[in-house]
Amino acid sequence: MRINSRRKFINNLFAGGISLGAINTLASCESRTKVAKVSNAELPVLCETDICVLGGSCTGVFAAIRAARLGASVVVIEKQNSFGGVATGSLVNIWHSLHATDGKQQIIAGMTQETIDRLDKRNAITKNTNPNSAYVFNSQELKIELDELVVEANVKPYFHTLFSEPLLDDSGKLAGVVVDNKSGRGIIKAKYFIDATGDGDLCVRLGLDNYTFDLLQPPTTCAHFENWNEKEFNGILKQHRAEFNIPEGFVWGATLPGTKSYMLAGTRVYQVDCSIADDLTRAEIEGRRQIRAFMDMMRKYTTPDNVPRLTALASYIGIRETRHIKCLHQTTDKDSMYCVRYDDAIANGRYRFDIHHQDKPGLTFRYLDGTEVYTRPGYPDEKGRWRDKLPVDPTFYQVPLRSLIPQKYDNLMVAGRMFDSEIIAFSGIRVMVNMNQMGEAAGITSYLALNRNKKIKEVSAAEVRDTLRKGGSIII
Repeated sequence: MRINSRRKFINNLFAGGISLGAINTLASCESRTKVAKVSNAELPVLCETDICVLGGSCTGVFAAIRAARLGASVVVIEKQNSFGGVATGSLVNIWHSLHATDGKQQIIAGMTQETIDRLDKRNAITKNTNPNSAYVFNSQELKIELDELVVEANVKPYFHTLFSEPLLDDSGKLAGVVVDNKSGRGIIKAKYFIDATGDGDLCVRLGLDNYTFDLLQPPTTCAHFENWNEKEFNGILKQHRAEFNIPEGFVWGATLPGTKSYMLAGTRVYQVDCSIADDLTRAEIEGRRQIRAFMDMMRKYTTPDNVPRLTALASYIGIRETRHIKCLHQTTDKDSMYCVRYDDAIANGRYRFDIHHQDKPGLTFRYLDGTEVYTRPGYPDEKGRWRDKLPVDPTFYQVPLRSLIPQKYDNLMVAGRMFDSEIIAFSGIRVMVNMNQMGEAAGITSYLALNRNKKIKEVSAAEVRDTLRKGGSIII
């Protein structure tokens, strides 16, 4: 595990942060005539709001909506042209089961359930009995649905907008963020902030302690195909992948609801950290090269009528893991694998722990019943146990609120895959239905801090849980 220190980051990049002391006046969202001085430049204050969410994945959007529905003014900043993150831009169109492993107890609801129900009205989602692909949705329909949810909640969105720098006031308090978009460079000022960037960009640029594991889960470029034959592809891949420099990994996918289009998640880009610009660029190019290699392989080794047709590429690579931010509590492997209950639990999950190896092909799945399976395409599964049998197997794990609260800055939370977690716990918790719940919890916690004029860490976890429950979440 690599620890990235605040001191090192500040010395290298920000030399202590950026002062807000030169701000003359603040402007409302409707005005861009006032200016603030940042880094010796006069910048307009684009907006003043209660809560600013950086990152418009479902995690970020759900955070924004839950806070706005309670009465906060909320801005959400997204660098892409649509909301949804990996679920839309990366084409990953599967949400896992909302029930415990016994299939009896529903453990997830809230905005995940609400969004599923809304997509169902448009025949844009398929429900399956397989818990690992319980909901297969149309990513393009989800983009539009998230737009509507944001508009209905009166959240102010900024698309095509890049977060650049944090802004501190004279006391060292986080007071705003500098962003860049088509209108130029400007400041968004807020009372509370939620970092839902995935990589913890705001936290890292504030110099907060963070860490990365030596073996990061590799990213995957997804694509849509027509005329897809999974069985034939897997056979040809096993026999001929080396000829086309296709690394061994793990292949899965799903047909889009009501279409003949197949979403394939079959690429693997090893030895990259996508929080590093050069690695991210290399990963994007290599992921698309592997998609082209799939096509070239099929063109050579199947009949013309059986060659799949590439119809869409993800707009950006699907990133599983980069940085983690040090928070008040680290969710441990033992607690997650043995399903320890927390007094401040804000999310429940049942997804298996899937360990994406950097040092060998395939995946290792660890299940809550103690079994373990190592699997790779074209080879028999290797089955075993990671623990002895228990009298009663646990059926779901939890995430504590403390793992979303950074150790410094009293008006800042994280939501998403940068939460504080050990490596195996992360491999299960990281999936979207779990991240969605983190977003909702961050939005509600930020609202309660705003409403009570408190520091984030002073907000009652019991009140957060109660407010989540009243808003439709399942709290156990």
